[in-house]
Amino acid sequence: MKELIAALTLTLLAQAAVALTLYTPAVLAPAAQADIGIAASTIGLFTAIVFAMATWCAPFGSTFVARLGPMRVSQWCLVSCGCGLALCALASPAAVVVGAALIGAGIGPLTPASTEILASQAPPRVRNLVMSIRQSGVTLGGALAGAVAPLLLIAVGWKGAVLAIGAFCLCFAVALQAVRHRYDGAREISVSTQRPSPVRLFRMVYSHLELRQNALASFTYAGMQYCLSTFLVVFLVERAALSLPHAGWALACAMTAGLVGRIFWGLVADWIGNTRKVLGALGLVMTISAFTLSQVTPGWPLAAILALSTVFGATAIGWNGICVAEIARVAPPGQVAIATGGSLIFTYSGITIAPSLFWIVITVTGSYAWAFALLGVAALSVALPYFRSPAAVA
Repeated sequence: MKELIAALTLTLLAQAAVALTLYTPAVLAPAAQADIGIAASTIGLFTAIVFAMATWCAPFGSTFVARLGPMRVSQWCLVSCGCGLALCALASPAAVVVGAALIGAGIGPLTPASTEILASQAPPRVRNLVMSIRQSGVTLGGALAGAVAPLLLIAVGWKGAVLAIGAFCLCFAVALQAVRHRYDGAREISVSTQRPSPVRLFRMVYSHLELRQNALASFTYAGMQYCLSTFLVVFLVERAALSLPHAGWALACAMTAGLVGRIFWGLVADWIGNTRKVLGALGLVMTISAFTLSQVTPGWPLAAILALSTVFGATAIGWNGICVAEIARVAPPGQVAIATGGSLIFTYSGITIAPSLFWIVITVTGSYAWAFALLGVAALSVALPYFRSPAAVA
């Protein structure tokens, strides 16, 4: 049990640090837009670049792990993300694009690496809970971004903030060297490991009924999650007339609720023994939350906005852990890692595509309401099939 707790703690913190580099630009975008020369709403394209690179890198995560070991891969992921965020301090569009690509290169292989660390230590009876706790590192990083980035902005400016957070990731990567031998020491480095084909992984997932359903849900739910986390601060500043610190509080509420939600939904799924219905219920609440957020105006009280952000975050950010566990449950014997890598192609594709489409809808219509409403419709379309048996979905 001590080994499981230690491994879970390390993977949780690594996920949180990487997520911190992802969400910090979304929080600082309103302050940085004048220096960089692009509108804050363009943050959707930043997220798209991040996850386009993550989509390309994720299928190779298992190869990197086999050759280098999961902890070494985690260290390189932290270095890549920290350097990528620090590059944004150059305040040029080209540097921001390169920085986004580096962050994506760090995000892609991290999940296979942390899954490798936990896979042999998590008993099946608590699989949902363990994976949910690990994935809650993403929301922990987002909550830290919403709470810490505005404080750093006030203290050292937005450039100083991204440099400080980037330096933190580099220091954490160095600190992990002290425990690397525990996870990588006995590993035989393979120089002949073949890189998996993303096309083969895609076909394998799509040809399996339940894997396909979970992959499509992860595509949609992930798109919902990152549109919320990417645009919430900008939306509340531009359309609800909130100050940047108050909008940052809303993001922190959403992320904190997502963190608690990931653990709670894992417990619920393990308790009732039906992850499908939990995933379906989460999709329904996401739909209602998206429609409600689309109606927020400057007249809304701050308390109501924070409450809505909390409910939205608990579902749109809390779904990931049990979805990963469900993919592991329905994967063919001996193909859990392959199924996870293939499903990540769908997940990261959703994160790549949805923020770009969200930005296009805002640009064309001038309305955040339409963008959030369309997200709600998409979530509803993948949530309802979870209330039917897998055979009925075919």
